[in-house]
Amino acid sequence: MTGRPSPRLLLGAFGVAALGDLLALLADFDPGHAVFKPLLMPLLAAYVAARRGPRLLVAALLFGWGGDTFLLFDAELAFLAGMGSFAAGHVCYLVLFKRYGAGASGARGAGLVAVYALALIGTVALLWPDLPADMRGPVAGYSLLLTAMAFGATTLGPTAGAGGALFLLSDTLIATGVAEWPQLPRPDFAIMLTYIAAQYLLSKGVLEAAVRTAPEVTSESVPAPR
Repeated sequence: MTGRPSPRLLLGAFGVAALGDLLALLADFDPGHAVFKPLLMPLLAAYVAARRGPRLLVAALLFGWGGDTFLLFDAELAFLAGMGSFAAGHVCYLVLFKRYGAGASGARGAGLVAVYALALIGTVALLWPDLPADMRGPVAGYSLLLTAMAFGATTLGPTAGAGGALFLLSDTLIATGVAEWPQLPRPDFAIMLTYIAAQYLLSKGVLEAAVRTAPEVTSESVPAPR
């Protein structure tokens, strides 16, 4: 007995927090969202740590927690700080993809590059006129890093690739709100649903890739790289 929570228990707690947050958003219960949202990434990071996953993955999730917390405050400075925290998380993911990814080559790799490049150019071009002038540079720079992360996730396989695409979708929905475009009936719900799924799938994809590089270790005990 180690006295530490099991990975399964921590993943279950993450699922409960995710459900609680989504239900709070559907019910327009802001106090519930304020309680559950900051719990999400620490619980997922604790799960990764219990699985002895890569430390950079834990760091990426904790930077996500920083972004989640900053975005609870309705202020431009908090929004920029949150964007910066998420950007640091994307850098962590990019390093992980370089470490564990198989690389993208051939026609499939070229096709993915074209798809993500068009998505980046098209989204920024469409949003640009409607963004506040002082937000255009930060949003464009962040969008470039986010798109690079989403593309890089495809090198780990379909699980991480889906996570990267959902992260891109989630943040694009946020950007349309900043640009004051017409929104879905429950924009916060759609943003959090895609974001939660994205972080979980990215974590799962990285853990699976780490296992593949150390086949002698079980999936419940992925060694942290030195």
